Amino acid sequence: MSPRIETYAQALPHGITLSCRATGERGRPVLMFLHGFPEAAFVWDALLLHFAKPENGGFRCVAPNLRGYEKSTRPSEVSAYRAKHLVADIAELVAIEGGRLDCLVAHDWGGAVAWNLANQRPALLKKLAILNSPHPGTFLRDLRDDPRQQQASEYMNFLVRPDAEAQLRADDHARLFGFFTHWGGAPWLTEALKQQYREVWDASLEGGCNYYRASPLRPPTPEEPGAAAIELPRSALTIDLPTLVLWGLDDGALLPGLLEGLEDYVPQLTVEKVPGASHWIVHERPDFVADRLAAFLAQ
Repeated sequence: MSPRIETYAQALPHGITLSCRATGERGRPVLMFLHGFPEAAFVWDALLLHFAKPENGGFRCVAPNLRGYEKSTRPSEVSAYRAKHLVADIAELVAIEGGRLDCLVAHDWGGAVAWNLANQRPALLKKLAILNSPHPGTFLRDLRDDPRQQQASEYMNFLVRPDAEAQLRADDHARLFGFFTHWGGAPWLTEALKQQYREVWDASLEGGCNYYRASPLRPPTPEEPGAAAIELPRSALTIDLPTLVLWGLDDGALLPGLLEGLEDYVPQLTVEKVPGASHWIVHERPDFVADRLAAFLAQ
């Protein structure tokens, strides 16, 4: 029987519920997939189905909607979106799924959660795979010191504005769809996929923007110091796990310079730079991502 995607609400012990998409039987080795902004768990569907097949490992594959997204709990307080709470959500979900992942796969904001989880709770996963999501050490460095990355990340200061949600919903979400089409036209963005995104955005924009409001990791402005006011101890940045980083080089928001020096924080590192792919590599190159993940899992 071919795998199918199950959707369900998973209550966590600390009062948060995450709406999840999953394939494969409980008790099998687990892969977990974390989405970013302005996305949702459904972006991983092709990979969930792929890796649940017996010939591809027969994994249990789980993709939660992070807090604030889709039908997951959507706290109204900005402070509820601080990193410690996001990490706690995923740690509790891992415990429910057997206590240890074969691999945590993450993109964008999901990657920010994954980097922190791998640093703080390394016993919860065997391997880490990151797709176009900056390590906090190199991101902090470049937000403070690199004018090119500061300019590329200027959208973050828009997303913290009190009117951001209204602006994003205007004209049938024109700004949000523009995030996808800005770097290459997004031929993958079908009408059916657009409708999936509209349904998520109708429920999730406040939560998604609150991730940015809760984080000081953004370009400095005359009014707010942003990243310029942050110092992170090295102990909060090291990752002692086999780690794969796939990076679409046409990402206009997260520049390839963020890969420089990454090996200083992640000794067991494999980086593959992907020409012709952008920030939306999961949509653009799903077969490529599946192939590279399979090779990484087999090591």
